Amino acid sequence: MSKWMGLVLLVAGVLSGCTGRAVERFTLEVDLPAQFGLVGDASYTPAAGETCKLPRRHGKRADLKIFKAASKPVANRVSFEVPMTERVEGCSLMLRKLVFAINAKWGGRWSDVGRDYAAVYIRDSWEDGMSLMSESYVQELPGQCQWLFRTVGPQHALIKGLKCNSLNTSGQLTKARAGGYVSRAGLRGKTLRMVLALTEEEQPAVRDNWVKVVGGWKRCRGESQEDIFAFCRGNVSDFKAFKMPDGRLCNIYPTCD
Repeated sequence: MSKWMGLVLLVAGVLSGCTGRAVERFTLEVDLPAQFGLVGDASYTPAAGETCKLPRRHGKRADLKIFKAASKPVANRVSFEVPMTERVEGCSLMLRKLVFAINAKWGGRWSDVGRDYAAVYIRDSWEDGMSLMSESYVQELPGQCQWLFRTVGPQHALIKGLKCNSLNTSGQLTKARAGGYVSRAGLRGKTLRMVLALTEEEQPAVRDNWVKVVGGWKRCRGESQEDIFAFCRGNVSDFKAFKMPDGRLCNIYPTCD
């Protein structure tokens, strides 16, 4: 038998073995702002009626699927094919949730990175608050991210953290993490798209640390110049300088007036 004929028979055998075992899946899309990346996992649990348990092997979990998207200098859309069911070592599994670590750069230094988390929960039955599948067969989960600034250390160095929350059907920001709840029945063969937008408006990360002024924010002095926590506590006339990431000492963020 020639090598070419052997290869044809091998491929035919694989295809025939897969017949009738089509895996239910959907397309996961994530719209990322510039300089945003993510690491996510799809978590599976035994299907109803299953009593199997999956052992760890070499520190890895058989009930997780990992997907990654590196950050890019421009906004972009990433796409993954996500199985809704799995079969591992004879155990039937069903997708239960998707969890994302969202990583974003806010400056030029290697440490100028913020992180927040998003989650999508798959439900077997309809619940209030779930998003409806549109006629275009694309279900969107809108979210908004924002940079929160604060100072740390004796030099009062300015750093930023990332916060991403979901938007409701009216486009209003909620207190819930980005993501949401979706119905399993509405996902088969469809596209689930999590849209993350970044607002240009930044806010203080800690309450009662900053005072809004013309041109930005001033850092309260606190009990002394050395007070690293420096709550305002009603004193909105005494402030302190802080250190920007480029080394400048400034009195107002972000204009540095």
